[in-house]
Amino acid sequence: MLNRKNIGESGAKIKARFSSKDKRVGIYVHTPFCASKCAYRNFYSVAGSDGLMPSYQSAVLKHIEEYSPQLEGYRIDTVYFGGGTPNYYGVDRLVNILNALKKHGRVISGAEVTAEINPGSIVKDDLKVLRRAGFNRLSIGVQCADDKILKRLGRAHTFADAEETVKNARQAGFDNISVDIIYGLPSQKNESWVETVERTAAFGVEHISCYGLKLEEGTPLYSSRDSLFIPDDDVQADMYISAVEMLARFGYILYEVSNFARQGFESKHNMKYWIRDEYIGIGPGAHSYIGGCRYSFIEDVREYIDRVMQGQEVVDYKEVMSDFENAGEYLMLRLRTANGISEEEYYRLHRQKMDLVLELLQKYELNGWVLHKNDRWAFTPTGFMLSNTLIGEVLDAQRKQHWAERENSYSFFRRNRDEK
Repeated sequence: MLNRKNIGESGAKIKARFSSKDKRVGIYVHTPFCASKCAYRNFYSVAGSDGLMPSYQSAVLKHIEEYSPQLEGYRIDTVYFGGGTPNYYGVDRLVNILNALKKHGRVISGAEVTAEINPGSIVKDDLKVLRRAGFNRLSIGVQCADDKILKRLGRAHTFADAEETVKNARQAGFDNISVDIIYGLPSQKNESWVETVERTAAFGVEHISCYGLKLEEGTPLYSSRDSLFIPDDDVQADMYISAVEMLARFGYILYEVSNFARQGFESKHNMKYWIRDEYIGIGPGAHSYIGGCRYSFIEDVREYIDRVMQGQEVVDYKEVMSDFENAGEYLMLRLRTANGISEEEYYRLHRQKMDLVLELLQKYELNGWVLHKNDRWAFTPTGFMLSNTLIGEVLDAQRKQHWAERENSYSFFRRNRDEK
């Protein structure tokens, strides 16, 4: 198990390094079960495996208990239940897992506790159970206002179901609700997308995520891509800009490339990913970043259960980040946010220069792709549309800077040696 081997470190070293009272950590719990697989998703999930749920619950609870020594130096300020479909897994199981985290870790008062749910698949009484247990945020997978497109995606709900779910969540006491919608769907036109944004904003929820469709290998949508009409890049760009402009009018602030929130309702858990705060994942395929190390677990629910219950290692991948890699992640992840990056912050955190990156950003500014304000560089909405390409160029500039500085250091050392 992870907590026994601790990625190659002793328990004493782990405890000493994680001893600060001010350290905060987020917990992600993966519930991989769902009623059916969506046509577009490639996150690890399983359908038709309900019989494994009791065994999986036992494994998750055991895994949390074994994490207890590592959680001693931390306060848990966010908990996120993702999937799969967490509510399909069962609200009583979700509550038991949250209670286990409270028992074996210090979940702070007012911690953000989120559960992903699907419209039309959870009743009001179950929402009340979650709210009473301490869940205070919901993420609802609405995806589209067009019921025909929803059916093509393999979604079991209608938009009317989504409206009813939001209404029930309000009545159950949830005052922090997020909704996911997707643009660039098969046969989706800009007019249909505008309708989805407007009708979703009319819910009055606190947070909206707008994701561009990605055709992922291994999904049914990818297999049938040649027979589908998928909006091209130009159309998707128009859709994105339309969403930014409309949501701004409804009072939603773009704070990350795909995420919009009313003031103060940004996702605290997801921000941990983007600003490189520490988090621990539990479940098959779950990822963690803690103590400068990234690791993930095996993507197989049966094997995960067997290994956890037998006390065996479940880590599938691990990586201790170098200073250079940490600096690159700072650039890559923070450029996804509206707060962007800062030369002073970059140097303070990584003791590296970013002269070549700044030269590139200045060119982007002339093109209207970034804004420079108070020593911070951040993408404009147009820049966010191009961010995959632009961030790749930024990382290339960082690599060139890194190797140039290494070469200069080596040349300086060689000259000094020769002079002696």
